[in-house]
Amino acid sequence: MKITKIFSDEKGESHFEDIEIPLIDQGEIGFLSENINVKKLQFRKVSADYDYDFHHAPQRQYIVLLDGGVEIQTSLGEIRQFQTGEILLVEDVSGKGHKTKNLEKKERTSLFIHL
Repeated sequence: MKITKIFSDEKGESHFEDIEIPLIDQGEIGFLSENINVKKLQFRKVSADYDYDFHHAPQRQYIVLLDGGVEIQTSLGEIRQFQTGEILLVEDVSGKGHKTKNLEKKERTSLFIHL
């Protein structure tokens, strides 16, 4: 399963990295990853005009986009767009952080899974 990680390097610059979470064939119930320990689960909704300047993540967390897309820009200027159903692993808890904004002028909901 493909996930995009956002992380900070030793200079505080944020980057994207595509990672693959291995899934193991479990027969009739499908393919599952290994268990991942988590601390908390949080639901989030942002307004239609959401446009958040540079910030870093408050903690390591997975973000699952439930409806609506988001554009994210790293501190080095790389921009990627993510759509409903995509998963991010956000680890830039220090440094220059990243910018985010809605792709569409509509409320967007997501799920935060704190690590």
